[in-house]
Amino acid sequence: MTSLTVTTKSPADLPADALVVGAVGTDEGPDLAAGHGLPRKAAVHLKAVLADLEATAKAGEVHRVVAVPGVKATSVVVTGLGTGTARTTAFPRTVLGDAAAAALRVVRGKKAVALALPTPDLESLGAVADGAWSGCYVYDKAAPFGSGRKGGRGSSAPASAGPRITVVSAVGQGKPAREAVARAATVGAARDWARDLVNTPPNVLFPQSFADAAKQRASASSAKISVSVLDEKALAKGGYGGIVGVGQGSVNPPRIVTMSYAPSGAKASVALVGKGITFDSGGLNIKPSTGMVTMKCDMAGAAAVAAAVLAAAELDLPVAVTGYLCLAENMPSGTAQRPSDVVVMRDGTTVEILDTDAEGRMVLGDGICLASEKSPDVIVDIATLTGAQQIALGNDLAGVMANDDDLRERVVAAAGTAGEGAWGMPLPASLRAKLDTPTADIAHKGDRDGGMLTAGLFLQEFVGEGIPWAHIDIAGPAFNTNAPTGRTPKGGTGFGVGTLVALVEQHAG
Repeated sequence: MTSLTVTTKSPADLPADALVVGAVGTDEGPDLAAGHGLPRKAAVHLKAVLADLEATAKAGEVHRVVAVPGVKATSVVVTGLGTGTARTTAFPRTVLGDAAAAALRVVRGKKAVALALPTPDLESLGAVADGAWSGCYVYDKAAPFGSGRKGGRGSSAPASAGPRITVVSAVGQGKPAREAVARAATVGAARDWARDLVNTPPNVLFPQSFADAAKQRASASSAKISVSVLDEKALAKGGYGGIVGVGQGSVNPPRIVTMSYAPSGAKASVALVGKGITFDSGGLNIKPSTGMVTMKCDMAGAAAVAAAVLAAAELDLPVAVTGYLCLAENMPSGTAQRPSDVVVMRDGTTVEILDTDAEGRMVLGDGICLASEKSPDVIVDIATLTGAQQIALGNDLAGVMANDDDLRERVVAAAGTAGEGAWGMPLPASLRAKLDTPTADIAHKGDRDGGMLTAGLFLQEFVGEGIPWAHIDIAGPAFNTNAPTGRTPKGGTGFGVGTLVALVEQHAG
């Protein structure tokens, strides 16, 4: 069972299966980073081994050394922190988190692992703990709805195998340090659940089974989270034409799942809306076969929202958080939506469908309408929405658009706090004309140019008057088809969970 604890004991005296220390690249060659706490003979031995291995201490480089003199741990794992000196203590949180994750990925099968990386402040301590947890992730094929590795305070979900992780703290082990590590465990467990959901095969995870998974996970938590579900009949009756249209071609009908955490005396209210296309074939505008290979990940936004609500509740944050999971399967059939169809959204807006493969904005539009009806302080939606996002920003950065400059900046800042890359993007009013159509109030898609931005402009139409709103496009960073790197595993990454939790924490301050 993966667990996280903090200690101030000497790293050399910890009886672990593996002790993780950092390495830096200097002008004289690789050296141990500050915080290792090892006796001189151990440090000299490790430095000699690193030199013999021609180590560079670059990010992602990991070396495991056994039988290090003066160290109780069976082996010492040296993980690269980049350039620096033996006296350097300040490293970016992303560097520390990625280094910890890379090291744990090598020894995650062990029973006990300790980390002695530079932790001069609480932020660094939390980053190391977060990275260590993330590096232990393995998709559990036997538990398709997420095995729910037991986290910190408040987490009561079942746990899967994993090491006992101890983080050596340079800031003591008082309440602030313990809370930083417990927070990392709680957010990490929620993020792992989001990863499990994304990695689950689409014949197993479809709208109803996703809804069931949310209910099961909320029920397993010690936090009080209410879950309600609108089925296809309730959606049709309620006028949710966007999501009904997207899902009408599938044998698995759509759902909107609402997950609510409402603590007494809440200081603010935050609404989170997630795109949950459990499989995207493109509909009648069908994708090429190669374009469908990763389309089980098209529900990563809804997974991030579900996990963020869970984490916020288990962290006992004094903020009311409501998540709306907009779930549908986009399939071609005789009942599928057609290009040129016109549908009526939840708020009465008529929309002309031009491309059935631009379905995500339709389910989100209805979700944003529903969220607006409760008049929250802010609405944030998150989605694997546009290929244009990947073209513009690549696979590591999310694009953030908003109708409020301050909120956009706060979302980007929250991503930085979480160690997730995000970049603020504009919503030029001049592009709104691309969505004009004589057939309906608005067309759901513009032309190729500025595709990420016109998608944002479309969503903005459904935000309630006066409500600050932001849109996070995670088409690139939601799914990793390459080898694991840093805190990013292969497959579902859980991107966005940390950003959303950090954003909720902003409202608690």
